Amino acid sequence: MSRKSAAIVASLALTALLGACTTATPYQPNVTGQKVQGGYSEQQVETDRFRVTFSGNSLTSRETVEGYLLYRAAELTVQQGYDWFEIVDRNTDADRRTYIDRDPFYSPWYGPSYGYWRPAWRYYGGPYGWRTWDPYWGDPFWSSSVDVRTVTKFEASAEIVMRRGAKPADNPGAFDARAVMSNLGPRVLRPAP
Repeated sequence: MSRKSAAIVASLALTALLGACTTATPYQPNVTGQKVQGGYSEQQVETDRFRVTFSGNSLTSRETVEGYLLYRAAELTVQQGYDWFEIVDRNTDADRRTYIDRDPFYSPWYGPSYGYWRPAWRYYGGPYGWRTWDPYWGDPFWSSSVDVRTVTKFEASAEIVMRRGAKPADNPGAFDARAVMSNLGPRVLRPAP
């Protein structure tokens, strides 16, 4: 494949990838096959107890994921006919992955005209000990030949207990469902139709 063809294929693949991930996860149910990855889900544990989860994509901030989790807990509380909820257990996980992409136009000494040979050798790297040098793995000699990026996706989950009546004032883990919906509602972004 020629360099021009490789560049066209790489740019088309990058365009398709960016087109699929150009927006943060909106407030939506988490079902497979939707336009933007992620959303909320819940599981009933007891009559008045639910486990609520919100998963964001790589463009959704931790603050947004945790806010949508609280909003879904409040919305679910009102839908079930309760007035307030208490968070019994809460957790936010961060899934970080690092990707190293080689420059598609960089190919030193590797191809049919060189017998598929490329340089590689070992050297002593100070506090790191013996290391292997290879032009494809981002060593300091060839740092401009790779693109290193770290992607983080957040997922927040909480177990909530729903109650009726007035919210207890002395419990910091208790939330008035309608007040939460009123305060967080203007910041909730729903999916485009």
